[in-house]
Amino acid sequence: MAADPIRALVSQLSRLPGIGERTATRLVHHLLRQDRALLRALADALVDVAEHVHECPRCCTLTANVGHCSVCADARRDDTMLCVVASIQDQAAIEATHEFRGRYHVLHGTISPVDGTRPDDLRLQPLLARLLGDDRGVKEVILATPPSVDGEATALYLARLLSPHGVTLSRIASGVPVGGDLQFADKPTLARAISLRRSL
Repeated sequence: MAADPIRALVSQLSRLPGIGERTATRLVHHLLRQDRALLRALADALVDVAEHVHECPRCCTLTANVGHCSVCADARRDDTMLCVVASIQDQAAIEATHEFRGRYHVLHGTISPVDGTRPDDLRLQPLLARLLGDDRGVKEVILATPPSVDGEATALYLARLLSPHGVTLSRIASGVPVGGDLQFADKPTLARAISLRRSL
């Protein structure tokens, strides 16, 4: 007897983070109420991603470009600055500011003993290979991991790993957000804002 396609789709969707079986079931029944053309377009998009999206061999972001991603292929970027981020979403957030014109390196995670993520699980070897190979012109590495316990641990690990390679290491600032009220800031955020104060 053939497998139930509805049950199979629910099972696959429930494997996604943040989607349990009940949510997956709701999504499937919502899709089934739509025009079947939407289902086919969704299926085509998933197949297209599976077949064409890959990690950029230089910075480890995801791209559908043949070879390097659009940032790595852009000759106008500043080759002396390298921003190390934990995720592709973090890279996109920094790019959206239009303040950084250097290169990136995506780790695909942070060191997290609780989650079982070790340094070997991150894209650290490609980062070292870049600094010792094609990207020997890098003068500053900006550690832009999240200001969380895992992000800080990852930044400290990276600082120890990269300091022997003769590059300037910097850490993104964190503190009270623009437009925020001090009275509503949590203690760790406010303490960090004080400790990372700068001259005017």
